[in-house]
Amino acid sequence: MDFDWSPEDAAFRRALVAFLAEALPPDWDEVAKDGPGSEAQVAFSHGFCGALAARGWLTPHWPVEVGGGGASAWRHAILGEELWSRGEPRGPQYMNVNWIGPAILRYGTEAQRRAHLPRIARGDVIWCQGFSEPDAGSDLVALRTRAVREGDAYVVDGTKIWTSYANHAEWCFLLARSDPSASRHRGLSVLLVPMSLAGIEVREIPSVVGERYFHEVCFRGVRVPAEARLGPEGEGWDVVTYALQHERVGAPRYARAARTLDRLVAALPPAALDDPARLARLGEARALCEAARLLSYRVVDQRARGLPPSADANVARVAGTFAEQWVADLALELAGADGLEAGGFADAQFRMAMTAGVAVGATEVQLDLVASRWLGLPRG
Repeated sequence: MDFDWSPEDAAFRRALVAFLAEALPPDWDEVAKDGPGSEAQVAFSHGFCGALAARGWLTPHWPVEVGGGGASAWRHAILGEELWSRGEPRGPQYMNVNWIGPAILRYGTEAQRRAHLPRIARGDVIWCQGFSEPDAGSDLVALRTRAVREGDAYVVDGTKIWTSYANHAEWCFLLARSDPSASRHRGLSVLLVPMSLAGIEVREIPSVVGERYFHEVCFRGVRVPAEARLGPEGEGWDVVTYALQHERVGAPRYARAARTLDRLVAALPPAALDDPARLARLGEARALCEAARLLSYRVVDQRARGLPPSADANVARVAGTFAEQWVADLALELAGADGLEAGGFADAQFRMAMTAGVAVGATEVQLDLVASRWLGLPRG
């Protein structure tokens, strides 16, 4: 088995690293400390994503005919590793290229593709995700937001919560129940909703994670044109499942954890590395990062070969979550009181790791899916 990168992909990584050295400002750590949803990072992401797009690097894995570079899924993996390890300078737009664009590419009408894919490929649009609700987060199919068909529109009523980037988004990738009489996984539809429509209210949820990171989005009698539905009516769960398979390895949290680990070791006094117990802890953290990386590569390989999504994505997601949380705990442990300083790399790692266990499905849900889909265990 060949574990080396192709010459072309290795050259791309070198060029990307050189670009980042010039494109990221000297105070980038300060800009990125509050996460991709902060005012500073969102503002920076506009110009940064435009610069990536101009080089053909924002959507290198998309087909050429929709604004991509026609490269394999490996090129996208390299991009994600280098950007996430530096605090994700794409800001909220990383979501667009990871799974919103691919979902529209697969399920969208020709008109929807023409309207949305070029803007995502240019890096000049922000989306948010309308999935979780106050009583339907981990159990997403229990959602209560309704989309009732009235002539040429759906009337949407309900509330979404923990919605990142809603205060900046032009569009919402919304999952709602369009047929309340259908079974739990049926009767759901995805709507591509303009956030400018009447009846939408966005409220910030204060959070320790970062500035303006989470929001509650209320829909009250919002009329969404029927042509905004993505995919067949009542089959939104299939659309969301496809999208989440991309998202589960689209954010390579292991890369951020590994870079934090390197910074942590570099900050330690040389004598600190003479302690065998401390070295063992550092080794365990490095092993977790490497395991998460290789498990994610398994999913990327499947995608590059055109294979259907599998439970490997759930396994990789759990491994990435464990790696990020382990390194966060270790950073605070070894950095001591200094690790809690606001804006420090240990503090930033710890706060961002808080989201790892709930984003894109709680870790407990991922473990249930691993048990049933990967290990074939019976449900209790």
